[in-house]
Amino acid sequence: MATIQWFPGHMAKARREVSEKLKLIDVVIELVDARIPESSRNPILQDLIQDKKRIIVLNKADLADPKLSQAWVKAYLEQGFKALSIDAQHNKGLKGLEKAIKELMAPEFEKLAQKGLKPRPIRLMILGIPNVGKSTLINRFVGKNQAITGNKPGVTKAQRWLKIGKSFELLDTPGILWPKFEDEQVGINLALTGAIKDQLLHMDDLALTLLAILREHYLDSLCNYTKLSNDSLAKLTNVDLLLTLSQNWGFKDDYDAGSERLINDFRKGKVGRITLDRIPEQTFGDQAND
Repeated sequence: MATIQWFPGHMAKARREVSEKLKLIDVVIELVDARIPESSRNPILQDLIQDKKRIIVLNKADLADPKLSQAWVKAYLEQGFKALSIDAQHNKGLKGLEKAIKELMAPEFEKLAQKGLKPRPIRLMILGIPNVGKSTLINRFVGKNQAITGNKPGVTKAQRWLKIGKSFELLDTPGILWPKFEDEQVGINLALTGAIKDQLLHMDDLALTLLAILREHYLDSLCNYTKLSNDSLAKLTNVDLLLTLSQNWGFKDDYDAGSERLINDFRKGKVGRITLDRIPEQTFGDQAND
């Protein structure tokens, strides 16, 4: 598979703007895709955020393997981060997120109270790569459509402040990818979940990669999705399976159409609740801030 890269000019600009605005922020919500929690963490953000208070939020939990989502949250908690999973699309977990933010800021507000000062709105920034659901989360937070939403990466390209009741003020920012993916699998995972424009991808290669992952980790889901038994699947290579699915869907020998159908079904959760990032045995990621 060809190396996958995507770093539009507005993302480089957003990185500079985020760095400038961070001094105004109390808490950073690091939003990741629950299907690829570690692959969707931007290493550039680690340098930008530094010692700011942060919460790692695994969004799209309804599409991810629930057991692995719990395992990833536990892993991040063990690193010292606050972490939780949510489903912003269906408004699940947002109350827990608000509570976690307030708990994180409680020591600061105690200091203000000791000085006789009233609590002020908590200033938030949601940071993450494209297509992890930032706009949807913002709309659920605010209670009305304040942020532009879309199913294509790169929809939000400007910064603006949004009020969330009396408790929060939020700085909306575009999604930011990084110039080079050191791990090829990270690029593949981002492509499969829709964080990279499909026009830049070889969908047939991605479809075959997805089938290989499903065979290894989610065989039951693959059987249910294809309506084929384990024995039947075992007799087919991934290429043969993709051709069979394409024919069953009425695409005849249109391999590309079948590939797009499979990937879109995966992204919509029709293949099952799938998590591509596995929990590594060794310690991973950067050290958490205090």
